[in-house]
Amino acid sequence: MDTNMVYGIIAVVVIAVLLIVGGIWMDRSRKKNIQQSQEAAKAKADERLAAERAAQKPTVPEPAEAKQSPAEQTPDALAPPAEAPVEEVETVEETGVVEEPVPPVEKPEGKKGRLQRLRERLSKSGNPFGKALFNILAKDHLSETDWEDVEDTLLLADVGAEASEQLVEQLRTDARVTGETDPTQLREALRGELLALVGTDVDRSLEAEKPGAKKPSVIIMVGVNGTGKTTTAGKLARLFVSEDKTVMLGAADTFRAAAADQLETWGAKVDVPVVRSDKEGADPASVAFEAAAKAKDDDVDVLIIDTAGRLQNKANLMDELGKIRRVTEKNLPVDEVLLVLDATTGQNGMAQAKVFAEAIGITGVVLTKLDGSAKGGIVISVQKELGVPVKLVGVGEGPDDLAPFDPESFVDGILG
Repeated sequence: MDTNMVYGIIAVVVIAVLLIVGGIWMDRSRKKNIQQSQEAAKAKADERLAAERAAQKPTVPEPAEAKQSPAEQTPDALAPPAEAPVEEVETVEETGVVEEPVPPVEKPEGKKGRLQRLRERLSKSGNPFGKALFNILAKDHLSETDWEDVEDTLLLADVGAEASEQLVEQLRTDARVTGETDPTQLREALRGELLALVGTDVDRSLEAEKPGAKKPSVIIMVGVNGTGKTTTAGKLARLFVSEDKTVMLGAADTFRAAAADQLETWGAKVDVPVVRSDKEGADPASVAFEAAAKAKDDDVDVLIIDTAGRLQNKANLMDELGKIRRVTEKNLPVDEVLLVLDATTGQNGMAQAKVFAEAIGITGVVLTKLDGSAKGGIVISVQKELGVPVKLVGVGEGPDDLAPFDPESFVDGILG
């Protein structure tokens, strides 16, 4: 190896060492600069926060005694001022807790406004049931085929076979229908016959509303899922609140996760307490028992117990409804069992009604989704089959769209 090559290798090694040392030095310098920048930024931020806290901190006014001369001050005046107010202010500043305003309690609409809305909704529903009947009966001479069409129209509206046959027989003997009469007379004839079937002399008042009602008056809500049972329980509570009654809700539907929460939402708006279980899937009867005991202790006017809306063909589930009633009656007698039915389900609703009536016994029916329904005839059939009246109807989605059932408004709504 010649001398030049040796010098070349040495030069390369020296250059490499210099590059490595230079890189290390530059890296340390860069890190040092970054650290200094971070420290400077942190110091500025601390100064800014300190200035903001000093600006926000309220000044404590100097006590009047401090303005006196030392000679005039008493030992009590010379004592340092109490620091409790300052500490309380600092605690609020540190936690940042601000009390949210309590939402105002709603005042539900009374019966008068609800009945007016019922009439308006039914009159604008465009129900084809009454129109079809009127068109057939308006003919000058009704053939046997026409009378069959009348009966078919009644059956399609879920009036029921027995009630349909009865109505046809009555219309056949009405001179205002069979004779050559004007539309006004025909409408009055049809209206009179329908009112007779619906029933105008039936007591449709709730037990809790009657003079001398027991207190607390207990109402159990039953019905399959999807009929609006829990919603109806909440709306019914609002109806009683509008009458200045004290109400309590019992969330005995423990198998549907959102049922108790849904009831609490309804109750909170009108300041109605809800008795519920702390755990999901609890025994419904135990919740009903606790609700009855608390309602009795608090001496409320009305206790409304919501129950699970399960399949009506499950015998053990129906037995559970009976158990809820028996357990509740260990504390309070049950005055009312209301079956909630969807008016659009027709004869399927009738099948549900019969099973519930056998399982727990019902005192009245609540029909939901009645507005605009071509199945309004279920009002007639359910009363005829069960021997209990329709007491309440739901005519919309609003919180106060539950109204006492009014036969005349219903029939007028059908006829348009």
